[in-house]
Amino acid sequence: MGIPRERKTLLTNVKRIVVKIGSNVLATPEMTLDENVVSRISEDLSKVMDLGYKVVVVTSGAILAGRAKLGLKERPRLISQKQAVAAVGQATLMRIYEKYMERFGKRVAQILLTDGDMTHRQRYINARHTLETLFDYGVLPVVNENDTVAVEEIKFGDNDTLSSVVSQLIEADLLVILSDVEGLYTADPNKDPDARFIPLVETINQDILALAKETPSIIGIGGMTTKMRAAQTATKSGIATIVVNGRIPHVVSKVLAGEELGTLFLPEEDKLNCRKCWIAFTLKPRGSLIVDDGAYKALKEKKKSLLPSGIKEVQGQFEAGDAVSIISLDGKEFARGLVNYNASEVKRIKGVRSEFLEQILGYCTADEVVHRDNLAIL
Repeated sequence: MGIPRERKTLLTNVKRIVVKIGSNVLATPEMTLDENVVSRISEDLSKVMDLGYKVVVVTSGAILAGRAKLGLKERPRLISQKQAVAAVGQATLMRIYEKYMERFGKRVAQILLTDGDMTHRQRYINARHTLETLFDYGVLPVVNENDTVAVEEIKFGDNDTLSSVVSQLIEADLLVILSDVEGLYTADPNKDPDARFIPLVETINQDILALAKETPSIIGIGGMTTKMRAAQTATKSGIATIVVNGRIPHVVSKVLAGEELGTLFLPEEDKLNCRKCWIAFTLKPRGSLIVDDGAYKALKEKKKSLLPSGIKEVQGQFEAGDAVSIISLDGKEFARGLVNYNASEVKRIKGVRSEFLEQILGYCTADEVVHRDNLAIL
């Protein structure tokens, strides 16, 4: 039947929702946390939960709350300063969510994640089990990046990215990104009077990404570009995404009722399964394999495994079990996968037929460099 384009039809089967709340939504003009906004959103989410939806919140605002708590006039610049301010602010942020959700009879749970939690398969699965149990208890999980311990190598970088990862983690049906803009426009509406609003995007291609020019604010670290990247990741995982103005009263309830608010990004019909989503969008590639045209067709069109005979070049340093990018001869990444051999071994067996692997290496771990079960076509 395909993916329905009509909102109400598309949203009929939604059961699991991730709601990402940006700093700009939560901020007062004085750069403090706006408790009136948190109260409104809490009431809205409580009503949505009462309707039977399973909801996860991914929230920004820890540094915003910490700045106010510490009386800082400017956003901290150094990593150590940001981590310290986030540590102070996270406690305040959670206390405020707890305060207002309890007014509507709901309990909250704090979930702090790093990229390392999501790239480690067992920790990823443990996080999923925890969230599932919280759903069983009727608790609202409130997720944020663990800024206090995160370093560059284990940071998501922004909560838009984190929201798409969490959406995959719980196999959500819908990601709602609450922002300080109405959605996607053909140009910046603050600068171009001819800018047109785009209510529906069927496919996020390079033309759509080009519309999302980076517009970082003094409050948050993201812009429309990070939202489009998050939407792209979510929709490729079969998750519908809506970017909408978070200051609209009862906005999540209105979105679920099918009101024409924000920009809707349709999910892709040929979605990846949960494990392949994890490989494609959560893991960071440690290296690259450049393959010939025969391997490209075998992988992309015939859904085959990657054999050593199809590999032309090996880039980077990786170990067996690491994720790698798989690149065609024209330089385009078209797949990602988990390798059965390390970089040194792949360099020795590239271009070689599988029956000669033991003769070259002295052992044969697998006939394939990347098995199709561990391969995700992008």
